[in-house]
Parts: sequence; structure tokens; C-alpha cells
Amino acid sequence: MNAGQDVQLDELDARLIQLLADEPRIGVLECSRRLGVARGTVQARLDKLVERRVIGGFGPDVSPAAIGFGVTSFVTLEISQRHGHDAVTAHLAAIPEVLEAHTITGSSDLLCRIVARSNTDLQRVIDQIVSYEGIRRASTIIALAEQIPYRVLPLVRSAAAPR
Repeated sequence: MNAGQDVQLDELDARLIQLLADEPRIGVLECSRRLGVARGTVQARLDKLVERRVIGGFGPDVSPAAIGFGVTSFVTLEISQRHGHDAVTAHLAAIPEVLEAHTITGSSDLLCRIVARSNTDLQRVIDQIVSYEGIRRASTIIALAEQIPYRVLPLVRSAAAPR
């Protein structure tokens, strides 16, 4: 399925996703009981949601701060075009503190979310990032407080609402 393809969600999909978000360890049988539908219906819905990449995983949601990485920052990178995105991405993927990286428009080429144990440790991570010759410039913004945590459930409910 293409990322741009419109995936339709209905109210049962939204309720199922909400239930799994609220109680990630819940089983299919208990989901079916709480949602008032057959176990096979829940399993079929889950399979479709996974196949369509609406649900990307069932793993634990780990808090970096809870495991000692209390500093979050966003780094924009300008890269040397002759090295390309793939080589820079491989370099970034080898750094555990780089949580995500996105190709962006504008004056920079990549936007990364990174974490560190302290501001001093953040400098070490940034130095590691910019040590690659394909990265020409980095600009860092330190997040002071998380106002809205990463979330998708309001979007799921909106997508499932009648249009």
C-alpha cells in the first residue's frame, strides 16, 4: 500500500485501536468481549489494520526519560548532496540516541529527534552526528518541556468519524 493511499477507518476500527492503546496487553478474545463482536471479527480487523500499516507494531512504548535520557532535542542537518541521503541515514541509524530522522523541505535536508542524558551528553551526540563528512551543518533546538506528547488517537477518532 502506498503511503499516500487513503485508508478508511470505521468506528469499530477506532474503538479497537483505542482499546489496544489503553490496554496493550489485552488479548483478542477480551477485545471481542469488550467490543461486543466475534473473536474472528477482531482478528480479521487487526490483520487488515496491520496489513494496511495502520498499526505498525504492538511493542512497548518506552519513555527515553524514564531510562535516563531526559534531554530531547531536534536537529536539522544540511548534507552534502554528493554523499546523498542514504549514506547520511546509515550514519544516523548507527547512533542509538537518534530516535527518528525525516527528509524535509526548506533550508535543511533532514530533521532528527535525538535524546541525551544531559546537555553535556547532548554535545557528545551532536559531535558524533556531525563527525560524518557528508553532514555540512547542524542546528540544534533543545526541548524544554513536552506540551503535547506524540499521539495519534485523536487523529484515529477523526478519521473514523462520519464525513
